[in-house]
Amino acid sequence: MKKFINDPFHVVDEMLEGFLAVHGRYLRRLESARTVVRADAPVQGKVGVVTGGGSGHKPAFIGFVGKGMLDAVAVGEIFTSPPPNAVFEAARAVNGGRGVLFLLGNYAGDVMNFQLAADMARAEGIAVEQVIATDDVGSGPKEKASNRRGVVGEFLAWKIAGAKAEAGGSLEECRQVAEKVNSYTRTLGVALSPCTVPAKGTPTFTLAEDEMEYGVGHHGEPGTAKIKLMTADEVTEKMTGEILEDLPFGSGDEVAVLINGLGATPLIELYVCFRKVKQILDGKGIKIERSYVGEYFTALEMAGFSITLMKLDPELKSLLEAPADTPYYRL
Repeated sequence: MKKFINDPFHVVDEMLEGFLAVHGRYLRRLESARTVVRADAPVQGKVGVVTGGGSGHKPAFIGFVGKGMLDAVAVGEIFTSPPPNAVFEAARAVNGGRGVLFLLGNYAGDVMNFQLAADMARAEGIAVEQVIATDDVGSGPKEKASNRRGVVGEFLAWKIAGAKAEAGGSLEECRQVAEKVNSYTRTLGVALSPCTVPAKGTPTFTLAEDEMEYGVGHHGEPGTAKIKLMTADEVTEKMTGEILEDLPFGSGDEVAVLINGLGATPLIELYVCFRKVKQILDGKGIKIERSYVGEYFTALEMAGFSITLMKLDPELKSLLEAPADTPYYRL
């Protein structure tokens, strides 16, 4: 293992120290838990939007704390769920009197710990709703879509639910729009090489020189298959085809497209893949309303990328276009 770290067990706290030193105008750390919140939290009269999860996905999650997106993030160890108390303290810190919305991925530890935190918050009189992201097509069949993992589609839920909350939406309205994002969003990922968790010190999976992991998750979880190497166009066509069929998307639809790098894939390659996605969608009469290309939800240094499509309606388009001001996303 070759990494620029000091002690594998101090990486998260040392990262947070540096992140807060750079981005202190956006967010601050609570003294009561390893939780970061908007610098101006709580915002009175606004629904608080809270997420959290394991570290190792920068810029997710903490890179999107700020006006128009997230109010708080509970920070876990690398690829490890944050404890319930960190989520609970997040809810307490951002409750501005209109309740708190938990947005999380569908991972057993996150689901259990956020539920415990929700129970703790409700016992204190804080209204809490939860939406669990399940956008990863590669993690389960369509007929069991509720069992799928949440991956980078969560970024779109943070943007849209955050915009709804900033605009004065009620807790129920914020929950409903986040549910709509999840139902309209599909993601599929592929990897050429694994990542290495510092505390473990060995790669999360192995691949032969002529193989790629197809349908991979953002913790280096096994995908649906190890397949032979394809060109950028070939693998992009395969991934896009499966996503389009899953919802399904069709002629006349308007969509947002997100090409997400998993940590070690250069932008030049991500744009090559976006080019192919656009060709495919243009050919099917599907209009791209908004595009995102870059690293939004990484997996340490894993080489790979994912494609996300979200079907749009007037409400989702409007909320995507709403202002946001965070360390890693501004509009």
